[in-house]
Amino acid sequence: MTYLFVLAIGVVAGALSGVIGTGSSIILLPILVFQFGPQQAVPVMAIAALMSNVAKALAWWREIDWRAFAAWSIPGAPAAALGAHTLLILPAHVVDVALGVFFLAMIPGRRWLEARQLRIRTWQFALTGAVVGFLTGIVLSTGPLSVPAFTAYGLAKGAFLSTEAAASLALMVSKVVTFQQLGALPLPSVVRGVIIGASVMAGSFAGKAVVRRMSVHAFHHVLDAVMLCSGLSLLWAAAT
Repeated sequence: MTYLFVLAIGVVAGALSGVIGTGSSIILLPILVFQFGPQQAVPVMAIAALMSNVAKALAWWREIDWRAFAAWSIPGAPAAALGAHTLLILPAHVVDVALGVFFLAMIPGRRWLEARQLRIRTWQFALTGAVVGFLTGIVLSTGPLSVPAFTAYGLAKGAFLSTEAAASLALMVSKVVTFQQLGALPLPSVVRGVIIGASVMAGSFAGKAVVRRMSVHAFHHVLDAVMLCSGLSLLWAAAT
């Protein structure tokens, strides 16, 4: 029953992620933390997120901006590996607190970035990729920060969804390889990640069908509510 519930949530999370480019990890991660613990949940979710980004990249393959992909992923991939290594040496309750605080901080952070409608150059975009890559290694879900960065670089709609997915895929590959090399991905975790990832992939393809129908403004409110609930639930888990 637990897996059926997680799979159902995975389809919904994948569909929302397919519409706006982020959200699946924010929705799923607290559930996985409660089920498997934070240091197992993050590697499992990394595999699921990797599969989700494959689906989004394939759905919008023709619109990928390869220059933006290179600028983000070349510094971001090694930074993600460093972040993953940092995660594995932290105590479990510290990981819970870090995840919870980060989710809560992303609510005003995302709104602040969007309100200023910043435009960034390639070198600034690459520097942001390195910072977000390191944070991705630790907290997994940095979509609400990467979304404003990609839009500030000038990408929108299909070009944004495809390029963000492809760049995030590079970061996730680096992170999963690091987990595997450090012994944090035993076979049961791989199986769990693949099962959950399959449901997220299905939702991601479904999300393409509604990408022009759903209000981005409405989704942002939903995303903020999900981050608030996720952040508070993780902090509660750390305190108990």
